[in-house]
Amino acid sequence: MSLRKILLAAVLAAAVGLFFAFDLGRYFSLETLKAQQAAIEAFRAEQPGLAVAIYFAVYVAVTALSLPGATLMTLAGGAVFGLWWGLLIVSFASSIGATLAFLVARFLLRDWVAGRFGARLAAIDAGIKREGAFYLFTLRLVPVFPFFVINLLLGLTAMKARTFYWVSQLGMLAGTVVYVNAGTQLAKIDSLAGIVSPGLLASFALLGVFPLVAKKIVELVRAKQVYARWTRPRRFDRNLVVIGAGSAGLVTAYIAAAVKAKVTLVEKHAMGGDCLNTGCVPSKALIRSAKFLSHVGRANEFGCRAATADFSFADVMERVQRIVRDVAPHDSVERYTGLGVEVIEGTAKIVSPWEVEVTRQGGATERLSTRSIVIAAGARPFVPPIPGIENVGYLTSDTVWNLRELPRRLVVLGGGPIGCELTQTFARLGSQVTQVEMLPRIMIREDEEVSELVARRFLAEGIAVLVNHKAKAFVVEGGEKILIAEHEGREVRVPFDAVLVAVGRVANLKGYGLEEVGVVTSRTVEVNEFLQTNYPNIYAAGDVAGPYQFTHTAAHQAWYAAVNALFDPFRKFKADYRVIPWSTFVEPEVARVGLNEQEAKEKGIAYEVSRYGIDDLDRAIADGEAHGFVKVLTVPGKDRILGVTLVGEHAGDLIAEYVLAMKQGIGLNKMLGTIHIYPTLAEANKYAAGVWKKAHAPQQLLAWVERFHAWRRG
Repeated sequence: MSLRKILLAAVLAAAVGLFFAFDLGRYFSLETLKAQQAAIEAFRAEQPGLAVAIYFAVYVAVTALSLPGATLMTLAGGAVFGLWWGLLIVSFASSIGATLAFLVARFLLRDWVAGRFGARLAAIDAGIKREGAFYLFTLRLVPVFPFFVINLLLGLTAMKARTFYWVSQLGMLAGTVVYVNAGTQLAKIDSLAGIVSPGLLASFALLGVFPLVAKKIVELVRAKQVYARWTRPRRFDRNLVVIGAGSAGLVTAYIAAAVKAKVTLVEKHAMGGDCLNTGCVPSKALIRSAKFLSHVGRANEFGCRAATADFSFADVMERVQRIVRDVAPHDSVERYTGLGVEVIEGTAKIVSPWEVEVTRQGGATERLSTRSIVIAAGARPFVPPIPGIENVGYLTSDTVWNLRELPRRLVVLGGGPIGCELTQTFARLGSQVTQVEMLPRIMIREDEEVSELVARRFLAEGIAVLVNHKAKAFVVEGGEKILIAEHEGREVRVPFDAVLVAVGRVANLKGYGLEEVGVVTSRTVEVNEFLQTNYPNIYAAGDVAGPYQFTHTAAHQAWYAAVNALFDPFRKFKADYRVIPWSTFVEPEVARVGLNEQEAKEKGIAYEVSRYGIDDLDRAIADGEAHGFVKVLTVPGKDRILGVTLVGEHAGDLIAEYVLAMKQGIGLNKMLGTIHIYPTLAEANKYAAGVWKKAHAPQQLLAWVERFHAWRRG
């Protein structure tokens, strides 16, 4: 804490201490006010200006220091200055005092709170930015909420001081009128509790509800405006139409059918979307084959003199397609039809907020009316406009599965999760792989030590990792394909036989009516916290909506989209992104949930690190996989988990324990007290908790215990 903060805190503590030490509160009682009313009024009559100044200063001080007595001071304002002058003085004095308390709380505590609760505070700040003034106004209208608490708590948020001031002055006006007016009738008041009757409190409560009602009315007006050019059908054929049968679409349709809604699912390509056909399933199948080959190459590590594997790349790719076919029934038309979903294989186009035109694969067209629509159109690989890229031909994560001949020399553009997974996989299958990344390191979202560990593994496996290399052009010279990249101002030429573009994915926003209907989009379909677009009955989920492009996140969003689409306005839920895990399936595998160190530093969140090296773990040693680590970030001095990075064998499986712990508020102490089977990789989680416990052992208590045991030995 800075010297200025310490001095201010000391001054404030001294002022509050003196107030109670000298029992100054006795002057802020109804009996004292009534007894001294005549003397005070006489002083005000003789020196009105000084009386106003003293009263104003005392009121501001009482409010700014959050001392008891503001109610009594308000009564005094009415008793001494009358209704209108009292109202004017009290209104400004109370608002200025409240704002000073607000600013003091911000100055002294905002940084500390941000350090301890950065992620939660960021979410609160986002809400304050959107509707903080509205909710402050509501709280000010209802006097059952202690105003000094509101002052202090809002000081910890990002609300602007001027906003806090004018909303407070306006919001407190109704209550101020009541109390100042009561002060003009001071002789008739026997207790402060008698000022506000149950009826008046009920009136205030209704007044407080008014802004909420007004907000709902505004929402209805806006909805009416956005729907103004459309004619709403008198009845609907369906409760829900879902566009896209990837993870988000399938889960949405499943939930709708489970609650007995009439739902239609439309898919123009293949059921299962990218995950089944070109993403998670085929990539993990290929990674498994490549991992087996890597183990063959490590035969001597397992006590085998030698081992070989005779394989055909074409056979490996056929196995990948067989795995896709084996998983496909889980996402098939037959399965979802059996669940009660109407599945249409064809192209959908939104033609009005309540109508979707569907063109079936055979060419037949029909128009479906529906109460709600969920857009789950997914995303596609982004291909940057690099000169010459079309001439050399390129692969993406969508098209690489068509290969049946292994590229001898492969360039992979991109150092993100997809690029890294396919880089290592093709290298293990026998390609000479060069990975090109324009940023300073691969896996840029992870901590630097994670990137370095994976990069070292890549180099050990013969992969050329070119970071800080920006692809500038592709050329063909003498029949040879060449990537021209720029590195530190000089040209680097990389010859290759095939190039795989893995620099990210973009949402599918065209071809199904968004522009024509007027659904607002940017890089994704823009949605609110309920996953609603600018049309309240049209929702979006999955990659097309963001902010995460994971299959499990798409399924997570689908629950909210389905429930909100089917049950709004009776009930709806805000999508919860507080605990989102993910994994990159390279070797060593990398998994994460919550904050890592680089994010905590960027956001200014204080943290402690507990790190356990998996090279110490018995099972990892036995398996020949003694590498990696568990790194847990916790609140300083507490066992509450802020985030976990796990690097090592089966990291994506091991992270699940931490996901559950963070979701359910379980700390490291309880994880340490949970039995983990020996010998398993899961023990790494327990040992990481043990590292935290050792660092927070009660040293003074242990010293006393040591003396106790010495005493018992005699």
